[in-house]
Amino acid sequence: MPVTTDVEQVVSDIIRWASIESPTYDAAAVNRMMDEGARDLGVMGFDIDRLPGTQGFGDIVIGRLAGAEPGPGLLILAHVDTVHAVGTLAGPLPIRREGDRLYGPGVTDMKGGTVLALHVLGKLIRQKGGQLRRSVTVVLIPDEEVGSPSSRLTIEAEAAKAAHVLVPEPGRDHFVTSGRHAVVRYMIHVHGRPSHAGAAISRGVSSIRAMARIIETIEDWSDYERGQTFAVGRVNSGTWVNVVPVLCSAEVLCVAATPEDLADIDVRLRTLRPPFPNTRITIEPGPVRPLFVAGEGTMALYAKAKAIADSHGYPIDHMQSGGGSDGNFTGAMGVPTLDGLGVWGGGIHTKEEYCDIRSILPRGTILGGLIEDIAG
Repeated sequence: MPVTTDVEQVVSDIIRWASIESPTYDAAAVNRMMDEGARDLGVMGFDIDRLPGTQGFGDIVIGRLAGAEPGPGLLILAHVDTVHAVGTLAGPLPIRREGDRLYGPGVTDMKGGTVLALHVLGKLIRQKGGQLRRSVTVVLIPDEEVGSPSSRLTIEAEAAKAAHVLVPEPGRDHFVTSGRHAVVRYMIHVHGRPSHAGAAISRGVSSIRAMARIIETIEDWSDYERGQTFAVGRVNSGTWVNVVPVLCSAEVLCVAATPEDLADIDVRLRTLRPPFPNTRITIEPGPVRPLFVAGEGTMALYAKAKAIADSHGYPIDHMQSGGGSDGNFTGAMGVPTLDGLGVWGGGIHTKEEYCDIRSILPRGTILGGLIEDIAG
């Protein structure tokens, strides 16, 4: 019997999850969300492993459900951290429902998709009497929004034991994600010369001014049609307004659609030249999401998803996405991975984030059908 999706129950559960604010850099807040996720998995019959957080991030929760048959099973990979600070609910983005839109922090990226995956998975487990044919592992990640630096080894270890990986990251209208561009972060430090900013400003060289020039140079390298982009998202500098700043740091996020473009990004950044005399630049590479290009296994998963969608009259297509996810890791390993299976909406990473409630039924149908085909 096909797995059905109770849309109103899913909406209620998304609200419950989104009501627990969980910004990546607040480990205690993320762990409150992990408590909720672990409880939901436990009620479904999963055995829970909880790995203590490292590098200042929250814990990793792993739910395991043994299958009736031996062999590699299904890995469902999701994250519970968001980009929204604690206080967002009480301020610029309260949870509210307006027509077919459900607004709130993380309702689409990616609490909505995670809740939906657990909803259809739980229904399937109950239909099958508490055990599926193949094992299912659900991993909840605490630091995906910053590149999963503390989680990558766990993700890759779990993926190595799996036959298939499903990632309920946000979808894009009627698209699922069959590949992802590479994503790499760099920290750029510009070193200037200090002096009094009033009495002796000419003796100093402002690291902020130098960084401003560098940021313009870097972001002007972006080629949107080519899929090679550069974006500076965080800048930090200065102590007192009357002191010429000696150090300015900026974090840049770079995206590449091909191995050649990825190599080009590294060369460009490492050969940056300071714009003024008496300044220098140092570069630190950060977390990397490797290039994920669809192989035969991923396209076979997409074919299953398309057959399910077609049988219910739902349009579907696939694409290689410029946004990174934990699916980059598993797809780059060669494990068949289908990503972008979650709900869709808009305003992701903004104070207007919303889930399109109309996406819950088609996405639940496709997710439920895939899980049943792979593991049921």
